[in-house]
Amino acid sequence: MWDEAYDTDEYVFGTAPNDFLAQQYKQLPKGDILFLAGQGYHVTAVDNSTVGLKKAAALAKSKGVEVNYIHADLAEYDLGRTCWDGIVVIFCHLPPELRAKVYRGIVNALKPGGLLLLECYGPGQMAFGTGGPREESLLLSADIVRRELVGLDFELLEEKHRPVVEGKRHSGQASVVQVLARRATPAGNDGA
Repeated sequence: MWDEAYDTDEYVFGTAPNDFLAQQYKQLPKGDILFLAGQGYHVTAVDNSTVGLKKAAALAKSKGVEVNYIHADLAEYDLGRTCWDGIVVIFCHLPPELRAKVYRGIVNALKPGGLLLLECYGPGQMAFGTGGPREESLLLSADIVRRELVGLDFELLEEKHRPVVEGKRHSGQASVVQVLARRATPAGNDGA
């Protein structure tokens, strides 16, 4: 499905960074980040689409940044344990059972003090019809995020409407959920 969507000369989701990511990336600790390039981070990107990964690699090369690419299905990919300083998830909509599994993996994969930066389409997106999933079960809400990301402290958890302009597949007013959530640092450990 995604190989077909990406199999065009056009970048269907655009080439500019997501607005929420561009506003908040400095909150992420420097270090190993799952999904962020161009700002001095050591970056790893995981995707199930070989076509999408090739296009991402071409874009990264054109911008002079290096990214470690992993072709994997999130249903089978092991995010690891306490190995990421930050994880970025932008408009990655998964079936509820898989999403819950991946979110448990995210909590376990973050280092103490590590930050999750997430933006996904929210409960009102079906009415807008400006991108994202066509199945309501794939949309997020603040309640779902809170329930599925147990073990993280929320610095920001907000449902809001905002314009999203990211290529032809995400364009227009949208309902989104935005999250900044940090894995707690054990008492007596300042993260240094």
